[in-house]
Amino acid sequence: MLDRNFIGKELILKKESEQGIMLINRLTGELQKETVFGDGALRFMYETLLGRTLWGIAFNSAGLSEMLGRRYDSPASKKKIPALASIPGCNPEEAELPLDQYENFNAFFTRKLKPGARPFDAAPNLLSSPADGRLFVYENLKPTDPIPVKGAQRTLNDLCKEELPAGSLAVAVIRLAPVDYHRYHFPCDCEQKEQPVVFNGKYHSVNPVALVKRPDLYVENTRQITALESDVFGSFRYLEIGAFGVGSIIQTSQPGKHAKLDEKGMFKFGGSTVILVFDNAKLKWDSDLLENTGKGYETLIRLGMTLASAKV
Repeated sequence: MLDRNFIGKELILKKESEQGIMLINRLTGELQKETVFGDGALRFMYETLLGRTLWGIAFNSAGLSEMLGRRYDSPASKKKIPALASIPGCNPEEAELPLDQYENFNAFFTRKLKPGARPFDAAPNLLSSPADGRLFVYENLKPTDPIPVKGAQRTLNDLCKEELPAGSLAVAVIRLAPVDYHRYHFPCDCEQKEQPVVFNGKYHSVNPVALVKRPDLYVENTRQITALESDVFGSFRYLEIGAFGVGSIIQTSQPGKHAKLDEKGMFKFGGSTVILVFDNAKLKWDSDLLENTGKGYETLIRLGMTLASAKV
């Protein structure tokens, strides 16, 4: 039996695709509509026959994604920075450098932040958000359950490319949008013993518009999976999902011991997703996050916000 919070997302994804993406801003508690960078192109590719045909022929591979990556690494792409910086939700004042000091679009897209821009609680029994983004959380999922997207057939075992331990899982899905800070971090003190496992796949958008049409895309897309060990939260999996326009998932860290909110890596241009998979017996998601997910709404969060506490 799937967790009750799965039902809310089932009911709302199609509505979001048709009416726009509605989020609950955790800072304000208010319901707001997301401004989607490239919304028209997404709808063309996923909601029209011609778009789906072109996607299947040309866009569903690394080739176009790599081409876009080169384009956004070029000096000429610098002129696109002001357009992204002006979208609601993108705060250039937090960036480490002034806009005119970024040499190309990807340099700004993967920008670092000023010190103190993302405060967090260092208590070891609290799990922090590893990224800026839009969050769904789930509890009591089984490894053989479908991934928590309406219509999905592939399981959490398929997603992680392994047989996860039997028992209940706690899962967080954090969707990054182009306006977000695109570096991701470790959510707790932990140890990484091996390099991430890389699975090459497709490059679908992770936007809800695409999820309605391709519910198994998390399993289809290129992704990297890191096994991590925490004294407090136990063994868990950290997944980075590549998406349309993401030329690469860049790991900036190496195996070893990491402190909470140490940088783990970054995404180049495009919307992307971080997924965390824990033993449900080890943590409890914050009640507001469970409530929002139960209603079918993503919660707009920032790097460093507390997501869960360790179970005693």
